Amino acid sequence: MQAEVKGTVLPVLEMTLQPGDKLVAESGELSWMSDAIQLGTLTQTGGAKGVLGVVKRAVGGGGIFMSEYTAQGGPGMVAFSTKLPGQILPIKVEPGPGYMVHRHGFLCGTEGVTLTMGFQKRFGAGLFGGEGFILQKVEGAGDAWIELDGEVMIYDLQPGQSLRVHPGHVGLFQEQVSFDLTTVPGIKNKVFGGDGLFLAKLTGPGRVWLQSLPISNLAAALAPYLPQQEDTSSGSVGGAAAAGIAGAAIKGIFGN
Repeated sequence: MQAEVKGTVLPVLEMTLQPGDKLVAESGELSWMSDAIQLGTLTQTGGAKGVLGVVKRAVGGGGIFMSEYTAQGGPGMVAFSTKLPGQILPIKVEPGPGYMVHRHGFLCGTEGVTLTMGFQKRFGAGLFGGEGFILQKVEGAGDAWIELDGEVMIYDLQPGQSLRVHPGHVGLFQEQVSFDLTTVPGIKNKVFGGDGLFLAKLTGPGRVWLQSLPISNLAAALAPYLPQQEDTSSGSVGGAAAAGIAGAAIKGIFGN
């Protein structure tokens, strides 16, 4: 199996599979593939064992179904593209501690790589889009490819060294990195600050990959320029409607 990342701002991961090679990806990630590639739909994969495992993976940001790509009768090619301007990073997954990745970061992986929910914390409506903060866990043995948005900054944290990060910018980190959520210090910052109430605290040792363009920031930047719909019941602007319009605009600009 050979992997090649092509392009610049909106890169494409092109995978060349030999007969018998298998590749697993989230359902809906496919961009294009050659005739030799056979597509299958699975549930009992990606680390999901039984009905509870499938539901747990779905809660972690993945779908109930996974797609399996296999080359038959000769070499074949399958390609996956990014949803936003960003980068596609290869990671080597080995037995033992794995990786934690933002909920939409897993692009695809070879047979033997498992994907489950690694962390979930709910904060209630209005924070992080009302979805809480969710991370996926990538572990097992094999190769995986992760999609991060915008530019990617890499930090190697020493034992005890910490980095406080706006949650949307957390892209990927090694599992041995300690992860906590802390509140923004100071009453004035909590009440009047525009950076949210919570920060992710990452403590070494281990490597951290941060992304500069989380989709939430892009949606917030586009929202003021999009048509607004009034909430007739309260007379105020419907935030949910505006968010829906922003999401539709993003998909129209960048695809899936």
